[in-house]
Amino acid sequence: MRRAAIQKELIRNLPYILTGLYATKLGQAWRLAAGADDLQKLMHLTEGLTVAFRSALPSLYPDDLLAGILCGAALWLAVFVKSKNAKKFRRGAEFGTARWGTAKDIAPYVAPKFEDNIILTQTESLTMNSRPKNPKTARNKNVLIIGGSGSGKTRFWLVPNLMQCTSKTYATSFVVTDPNR
Repeated sequence: MRRAAIQKELIRNLPYILTGLYATKLGQAWRLAAGADDLQKLMHLTEGLTVAFRSALPSLYPDDLLAGILCGAALWLAVFVKSKNAKKFRRGAEFGTARWGTAKDIAPYVAPKFEDNIILTQTESLTMNSRPKNPKTARNKNVLIIGGSGSGKTRFWLVPNLMQCTSKTYATSFVVTDPNR
């Protein structure tokens, strides 16, 4: 490996190495704590910590090194699991990135022949083909129109679509509920 690559790996893993080296002090403190069983050692652990931290150098006793390796590996594993479960954010673009759609955005959902579309607005429509060439562009053909009285639901949406559907050569069925008509 190149020297720069080794340096990069060392810097990236330095927190785990330092944690492991100083965790050897925990193993040393446990080993030096007075007591015959685990409960007595736990009660005298502070005395063991005092003795262990008199020197800043890590303990090289095999059991202490094992404790340090386990603590460093546990920290690495915790960081690894946290990074793999991290949500994918678009930094600086979480809010305010919505925009109005363009003709290019709706183009995959529109049939080439105008008569084969549901008219949605004056400029947008949706194909009536239930099996388009690209299955990702298949959409539900049901439409719910809601608006206040006099907003033009019947005149500007229903009548143009009914007139377009009746002019087609193939059979089309309608279910229309328009209480004012």
